[in-house]
Amino acid sequence: MASSKPAYKNLSDEEEADIQAEILADPDHPELTDEQIATGRPFAEVFPDLAESIRRAEVEAEREASKERVSLDLDGDVLAKFRATGEGWEERINTVLRSAKP
Repeated sequence: MASSKPAYKNLSDEEEADIQAEILADPDHPELTDEQIATGRPFAEVFPDLAESIRRAEVEAEREASKERVSLDLDGDVLAKFRATGEGWEERINTVLRSAKP
């Protein structure tokens, strides 16, 4: 049974101020200047291939979330023909079933 308590604790104003001070004091990550911010470009523009792979992964995750695992008995020859078409044969079966008239 999941706990109803949040996985984090509420910070006091003092704790929050300490954290913010540590962030500002970090020499490896100085706060950006207005000039630096003005030169910023969108992630997808700077890394188009990576942005596209992330988008595809999100679409696939949404698709997988809507699927339901079932057990289905198919004739061996039908299954062999779909498997022989290579990777993605399960999705091709899904497409054929979706297009069938009930």
